[in-house]
Amino acid sequence: MSSRPVGGTEALSDVAPSTTEFLAAVAARQLVGKQRVFAGVGLPTLAVDLARRTVNPDLELVYESGICGAQPEGLAEGIADSVLVSGAAAVLGMPALFGYVLQGGHIDVGFLGAAQVDRWGSLNTSVIGDWDQPRVRLPGGGGATEIMPNAGECIVVLRRHDPGALPARLDFCTSPSPVRAHAEDPRMVPPGHGVSTVITPMAVLRRPEKLGELVVSEVHPGLTVDEVRAATGWDIPVADDVRETERPTVEQIRLLREEIDTVRLYLR
Repeated sequence: MSSRPVGGTEALSDVAPSTTEFLAAVAARQLVGKQRVFAGVGLPTLAVDLARRTVNPDLELVYESGICGAQPEGLAEGIADSVLVSGAAAVLGMPALFGYVLQGGHIDVGFLGAAQVDRWGSLNTSVIGDWDQPRVRLPGGGGATEIMPNAGECIVVLRRHDPGALPARLDFCTSPSPVRAHAEDPRMVPPGHGVSTVITPMAVLRRPEKLGELVVSEVHPGLTVDEVRAATGWDIPVADDVRETERPTVEQIRLLREEIDTVRLYLR
């Protein structure tokens, strides 16, 4: 891993944008100034841990198993891992977690995974292909159907950027965006923004307006706007102030590899 100086202070790593380290570092950067995040396992686990060590030490972690104010001493292997329970502020039942904490508007950011994301930020985590004879059957929505409308905003990290992962039309809509909900019934405008940010191996896509669509906001180093647009399943707009994604620092990469995920549970 090589590096170069940045303004005489930190040094930037040259890890490839397709790596888990790069994606986790970009995701962690989105948590600056946030108070409470509904975190999942996998890449979100890396991102929230890195954010607490670098840009937001006061970040409060909430997990779908009911754990609130988690203070994990190690890397969690699941949403009910004992390292999350030990030292946590509270462990709640599902009615309290979803009915009070989430629906009560106490979550700033929800981290969501998806197999597909459309231009409005709706998610598919159910099937790829035809519903009756799918090519791939996925785990389903889980808590995402509650997180999407009730969290202040949602961040999605995709490990692919191609028309299959970002299609013009979802194979199935598991978690509708506020746009889709509003189209079904104009009286249905969820309190949350829905998906605000999608991070892919090629770019950072943002959805500035609650009833708007995704736009190309940042393009990762070594790539062009035209390449990002060509790999997207619809004619995606480009922000007026589109810029190159900031690389992770050498220290962020060191933290991920040497302190956060030393056994390479999630790093690839």
